[in-house]
Amino acid sequence: MLKTTMAAGALLLAATLARALPAAVSAAPVVAAERAFAARAAVVGVAPSFLEYMTDDAIVFSPDPLLARAVYGARPPPKLPKDGGTVLNWWPNFAGIARSGDLGFTTGPATVNGAAPGVFYFTVWARQPDGGWKWVYDGGVEADGKQAPGPAAEPILLPPGDAKAMAPDAAMNQVRAAEIALAARARTDAAGAYKAVLAPDARVQGSAAGPATDPPAVDRELATRARAIAFGPLGGSASKAGDLAWTYGDARWDRGRGHYVRVWQRRAGRWALVFDQLIEVTPPL
Repeated sequence: MLKTTMAAGALLLAATLARALPAAVSAAPVVAAERAFAARAAVVGVAPSFLEYMTDDAIVFSPDPLLARAVYGARPPPKLPKDGGTVLNWWPNFAGIARSGDLGFTTGPATVNGAAPGVFYFTVWARQPDGGWKWVYDGGVEADGKQAPGPAAEPILLPPGDAKAMAPDAAMNQVRAAEIALAARARTDAAGAYKAVLAPDARVQGSAAGPATDPPAVDRELATRARAIAFGPLGGSASKAGDLAWTYGDARWDRGRGHYVRVWQRRAGRWALVFDQLIEVTPPL
């Protein structure tokens, strides 16, 4: 009887979510949140703006995963940008959102004190109970951004995933299985492991060349990575609709190590990797 009740409850939840899902959800709120975040940093400085826009459980790599509030909260009050302090500016070139409108991401170039873009950031956003947005992960890699679209350019938007809803726990179980399979193959063939799950429109970042945005560029980007990589999943979360998930974890290879962050999207009943950023940890001198 208990199993029957639980099964009926799961079916009811899935049906409720399916009825609630719109045909498509605009990523405009996530893009707006990122732009407001950057604008705020230009006024109050980096650490205060990051503290203002993060959730209490947000993480950063410093160099290993830590609670972001502890990292930024420990920093002394910055010199304000208007008084000659550091001016960090960034803007989205690529963004996506779940059909349930509760999980999204943006990525794009960043500049320091007006110099040419030399970093590509990646931010994962979670919608809050009051309808606002706060980030749960923020990080980036150093890369050449001279050819990146400028702040006035509209970001490319990830097309929506499967319209059929899935419970978040079930979605994460499937994503974890996909991560485990990727990690197993990557121990001997990292490029092959990625190619087995990458979407045709996926973005891959990590090297100094900047983000790879099409299959030939992705092939070149993967060629810059170690042939064998040991991945160790650490965490992440899925949207309420079960169509979008982000993950992060450890990465180790011969004479190097780092971390990864990814975005997975459910397409035609299967999970495809639509974003991957590999962040190398520089060894101490």
